[in-house]
Amino acid sequence: MSYSDNNSDPNQPKPGTRLYNPYQDLHLPSQTLYHLPTSPEYLFTEESLHQRRSWGENLTFYTGSAYLSASIAGGGAGFFSAFRSFEPTDTLKLKVNRILNSSGHSGRVWGNRVGVVGLIYAGMESGIVAITDRDDVWSSVAAGLGTGAVCRAARGFRSAAVAGALGGLAAGAVVAGKQALKRYAMI
Repeated sequence: MSYSDNNSDPNQPKPGTRLYNPYQDLHLPSQTLYHLPTSPEYLFTEESLHQRRSWGENLTFYTGSAYLSASIAGGGAGFFSAFRSFEPTDTLKLKVNRILNSSGHSGRVWGNRVGVVGLIYAGMESGIVAITDRDDVWSSVAAGLGTGAVCRAARGFRSAAVAGALGGLAAGAVVAGKQALKRYAMI
């Protein structure tokens, strides 16, 4: 036995929902309409209070975008280094092979190196946001500072401090650029 509310008509949408007709493009009369929410549904009320990505989404986004962009840049660098290594006696087949090998190798190397930096940054930022419960510019700057320091920690304290400062500046510049783009470029 199913629950039914005698006071409401099932064909009338409830507040905050819209009627969905799966057969609307087929131009057939349909009797089955579904009530779908117009806003996101959250399992816990705490999730609805914070409008940000989860730590897993952060990890995937930063690592993936860092790997992809660095792989493309590394592939481009390998492409041009292959042109410099051409010899006058190379055949077309050998030239194409050099280009593919060089761009593939450089793309993998750059992608892996920068992807790890993205992974560390995502972990740092998610940890800082979880501890402070704030997702603002300073969380990103602190994550950049920590990422730079962790990436260069094996080379000594001075190198870690310089890399941390550069990482904090880079993260701050990216966040400031993103805010400026949202404010001035997007209509």
